[in-house]
Amino acid sequence: MRVAASVQDRDGARRPLLWTRLDHPGVKKIWADQGFAGRLVEWTTQILCRELEIVRKDPDQRGFQVQPKRWAVERTFSWLTAHRRLARDYEASPARSETMIRWAMIGIMVRRLTRTGPATRPGPRLIARVSAAGHTAGS
Repeated sequence: MRVAASVQDRDGARRPLLWTRLDHPGVKKIWADQGFAGRLVEWTTQILCRELEIVRKDPDQRGFQVQPKRWAVERTFSWLTAHRRLARDYEASPARSETMIRWAMIGIMVRRLTRTGPATRPGPRLIARVSAAGHTAGS
């Protein structure tokens, strides 16, 4: 859903929140950053019967500090952008973008459900020299 850049986040959020309520009735709580504070919280509670929780940083915070709820969202975006098609916004249709996100998340969930041990990251790979004849060095 596109909104003009001149529209404040909290003003442009009503429509997506309404569609979230209609398309996903099981969603009861929504997290948002401080840019969405104010009347939007009351509107979400009164009109949509949902809780809009504003995730605020600690007033004493200096410098960067991980915020647990925000970290969950950022981590998920990181998983999604690991998929080449989602690394850039190639899709012209929002429906197609949604489909690509669903496919990526299905892949992530299938890998998690089928693995037999703890998750591991591959280490650095050794680079083998390939000769002009197509043979690796040392073989």
